[in-house]
Amino acid sequence: MFIKNTWYVAAWDNELTPQGLFARTIIGVPVLMYRKDDGEIVAMEDRCCHRGAPLSVGRREGDCVRCMYHGLKFDASGQCIEAPAQKRIPIQARVRSFPVVQRHRWVWVWMGAPDKADPALIPDTPWLDDPHWRSLDGYIHYDVNYLLICDNLLDFSHLPFVHPTTLGGSADYAAAQPKVERIDNGVRITRWALDTEPPPFAQAVKDWGSRVDRWNIYNFTIPAVLLMDSGMAPTGQGAAEGNRDGAIEFRGCQAITPETENSTHYFFAHPHNFAIDQPEVTHSIHQAVVDAFDEDRDIITAQQRSLALAPDFKMMAFGIDAALNQFRWMVSRRLEEEALEEAAARPAATAAPEPVRRQP
Repeated sequence: MFIKNTWYVAAWDNELTPQGLFARTIIGVPVLMYRKDDGEIVAMEDRCCHRGAPLSVGRREGDCVRCMYHGLKFDASGQCIEAPAQKRIPIQARVRSFPVVQRHRWVWVWMGAPDKADPALIPDTPWLDDPHWRSLDGYIHYDVNYLLICDNLLDFSHLPFVHPTTLGGSADYAAAQPKVERIDNGVRITRWALDTEPPPFAQAVKDWGSRVDRWNIYNFTIPAVLLMDSGMAPTGQGAAEGNRDGAIEFRGCQAITPETENSTHYFFAHPHNFAIDQPEVTHSIHQAVVDAFDEDRDIITAQQRSLALAPDFKMMAFGIDAALNQFRWMVSRRLEEEALEEAAARPAATAAPEPVRRQP
């Protein structure tokens, strides 16, 4: 159901406090995270190997964690190192640990084969902690399948209709044809809307006095990470040719992490590089994004409820679906490849001996 050999955003860095235990379910697996005394992050399965109690309701003891059901103690690698009233601890008494990396404010967890966890595969999001950019942390929980959220982000023609008072802009934005390109591990989408009305959130932070040329250029990569260059400039000054004088610019960072088949974590920030000494501007931009994403959640949740009533419903493809169709195809291909790899890695079943046949 979910791609395993990939990096998922599991938390914002400030969600993991120095002495706390933090739990979050990732692709159907409960994960416990905490910081060791030196600040290094530990990620392990949030399920004691003894009777299955969650370790996240346990107790920190230095760099270890103790299950508060029967007292088993686990070190940072997940190995059980103490069991009250039991002198010998079986070597197999351990919980699964996961590779984990903190980078640019996001905590990434690798849910697949540990030997394939290459940190170089983590998408780069330097704007989240660059002093020349400003943003606020965002998180929304969805009770929907993550692919429906991916569909939404892969087709921005919904903006004028779902977000008329926030991110939307005028209806001509929906008519602008995007350019869709296949890239390694995903798709790149380029959309320009020339000589259009600035959307409400942009009007709130700048007095334009004219129409604008607006762009949204973003990569959407597996598992479901959107990194976007967006903004707008006064119409006619040549923004499409690279002249961004007088423009306002953003670097959208969004990560969609499946929780279960029908629930999803959504991490986001919308860094901007103007008015960075004015916290009220950052707050205004962030609140507009939060309001818009709540609007997305409303329509996508209604969509999920509708689809649940018609399991055999076939979505009709339109030309605007090119990006989401390509992305879903890539996800399906990765799932098939992982299934084949897992099948090949399983030991072959021992054939049952042929029954002895008595001669007549």
